[in-house]
Amino acid sequence: MTEKEYSRIHLFVKSKKYAQKRKFIKYLFSIFIKPVRMINSFDFSGKEFPVLLKRFYTAIVRRRKAVLAVFALAAVLCVFAMRQVQVDYDINDYLPPDSPSTIAIEKMNSAFTGGIPNMRVMVRDVTVPEALDYKQKLAAIDGVASVTWLDDSLDVTVPLQMQDTAAVESYYKDGCALFTVTVEDAKRLEAVAAVQELIGEDNAMAGTAVSTAVATNSTVTEVAKIAAIAVVYVLFILILTTDSWAEPLLVLMGLGAAILINNGTNLIFGTISFVTNAAGSILQLAVSLDYSVFLIHRFAECRAARPDASPEDCMVDALCKSTGSILSSGLTTVIGFLALVLMQFQIGPDLGLALAKGVVLSLVTVFTFMPALTLAAYKWMDKTHHRPLLPKFDRFGRFVARIMLPMALVLAIIMVPSYLASNHNEYYYGAAHMFGTNTRLGADTAAIEETFGKSDTYVVLVPEGDTATQAELSDALHAVPEVTGILSFVDNAGASIPPEFVPPDTLSLLTSGGYTRMVLTVNADTEGDAAFALVERIRATVQQYYPDNYYLAGQGVSTYDLMDTITADMVKVNLLAIGAVFLILLLMKRQLLLPVILVLSIETAIWINLAIPYFRGQHVFYIAYLIISSIQLGATVDYAILFSDRYQEFRETLDKKQAIAATVSAVTTSVITTGSALAVVGFLMGAISTNQLLGQLGNFLGVGGLVSLAIVLLALPGYLYLADPLIIKKKQPKEA
Repeated sequence: MTEKEYSRIHLFVKSKKYAQKRKFIKYLFSIFIKPVRMINSFDFSGKEFPVLLKRFYTAIVRRRKAVLAVFALAAVLCVFAMRQVQVDYDINDYLPPDSPSTIAIEKMNSAFTGGIPNMRVMVRDVTVPEALDYKQKLAAIDGVASVTWLDDSLDVTVPLQMQDTAAVESYYKDGCALFTVTVEDAKRLEAVAAVQELIGEDNAMAGTAVSTAVATNSTVTEVAKIAAIAVVYVLFILILTTDSWAEPLLVLMGLGAAILINNGTNLIFGTISFVTNAAGSILQLAVSLDYSVFLIHRFAECRAARPDASPEDCMVDALCKSTGSILSSGLTTVIGFLALVLMQFQIGPDLGLALAKGVVLSLVTVFTFMPALTLAAYKWMDKTHHRPLLPKFDRFGRFVARIMLPMALVLAIIMVPSYLASNHNEYYYGAAHMFGTNTRLGADTAAIEETFGKSDTYVVLVPEGDTATQAELSDALHAVPEVTGILSFVDNAGASIPPEFVPPDTLSLLTSGGYTRMVLTVNADTEGDAAFALVERIRATVQQYYPDNYYLAGQGVSTYDLMDTITADMVKVNLLAIGAVFLILLLMKRQLLLPVILVLSIETAIWINLAIPYFRGQHVFYIAYLIISSIQLGATVDYAILFSDRYQEFRETLDKKQAIAATVSAVTTSVITTGSALAVVGFLMGAISTNQLLGQLGNFLGVGGLVSLAIVLLALPGYLYLADPLIIKKKQPKEA
């Protein structure tokens, strides 16, 4: 990549403007289409192999010690760099900068020192004086910006029995006191820990501040567990599928170097999302596993075919013969991941760029570091050679040749129902359901809601000054059944009270920066049809009094905007991913039907995967739903490409049915290696992650990997068999 190209990429990374992203993605496509055309234009096994690329490989081989030193240094530096990468665990931070709730939050933060309440704290078995004491202690915690309780709305010196029951029970019920707390984002971890220490294990706390803190503390440990088990499994599967005890270690060393460098270079982004942090390395491991294995196997084949040639010449020959397959596979994966860049929801670009960069770095590692490492260790590989531990799949190949047409028919039958079901799931859009009742946070949330019901806090900003209009708006908002309380200048001080008669500390919480703040407590969930309808009603009510001159913020409001944003992303991202991969295959294959078959096979696997929650009656996190489509397409289209390539190769000498059996026998080991790795790491993420969004994404990866594997090995052969006259142009031997 030229310095000019790098500069354009660097500028994009630092930019958050959606228009620039569209230009950038088109530019990236142009970059990657160039090598695809090159791949299709040359015979990589013959005399037409690009001379410059062959010279490059020769230079890598000759200077292998320097290559090893450079990668070792880069890996060490990236170990330190990755520690400087910040991780953001708040979903709402990834809303587009032009979304109404994002603009409202920025406006409120610039006008007021206190943010939006983001924590509910329930203390059991306390009197009113004890509750007031707890309020003071909560307010004194470093990082707590404000605490709201009953005394902010009512005169607690008056017997509670004589006051409005509904207003009282919003804060104090059955001896339980419920405090609404605002925690500063910068001190979230420390403040949440201090609140937990203050209230003890017998009381409860919930809210976005708590969920973000819990996710921050738990994800690091859980990702480490997932990675450790995944490495063990990959080592196990490599031992089964290779014929040298040393080869699995070499493959893991190459993958490890690529993953470390990718994680370290995430520093160019400054901050990455918790989704990228949790899934990035695991996905890179799963989708890049076969690159190194394929190169080493090619090296062994070349040495066996040319026993008199030097290991260096054999490695250059292996690189020349494997470049086309590895690069085409890698580029389709990169394109699938890059489709996420066009999402308005910023987790998409965050994850897409990191994954695409990871695959590119894996390709660079395979074409530079792995040749150097393999040449340094090939004698060790020879000494540790052993018989294959897995049997050949000849019988399985013949079995598939017998059942391929019925399996193709089954896939055709379930294709449409799967598509329809995958588009009719029930969704979660925000963070409210990320931790189930089997976790401490989930149990605390359920306990608070059991006593006080569901609750959310909205903040309305309107221009200060016109207290009469503010009073009318307050009356209109009080008329909304879900609104249980309002803190505002007109509600607490009164519309007729001049601001100068209000204590400065109180006034600064309600009026500042040219705006008056109205804090609404609503009896509603943060998401769902009822919650979204409430957001629309509140906006319509405020709009009547302040047309296009107000701001509305809150967790439910952000979730509404999140829903609005990511549902608009769905069709666009999927179509782009499918179209880009199809275009790459079209340029590579130079025919229409084969790319259609390959893409449709993998898309059907995606539809089946996403239809399962519908038939099980499960809610789906829309973020996981949105991301998995591009990831599964990018990660598993390799299987289909590998299968079709080997089928076309075998058709040069075999009839259709024999070619199918031979292809299945030849590719099953490779497909199982990569597919099982993707499935295992996915299921590990699903089993270990307490964050249900990450857990569901992991289960999608696991199921999707298995379904894609099954379709490629069982159903795709039938479609290739039926389409053979149209995709095989050369004259073939007659059927037996």
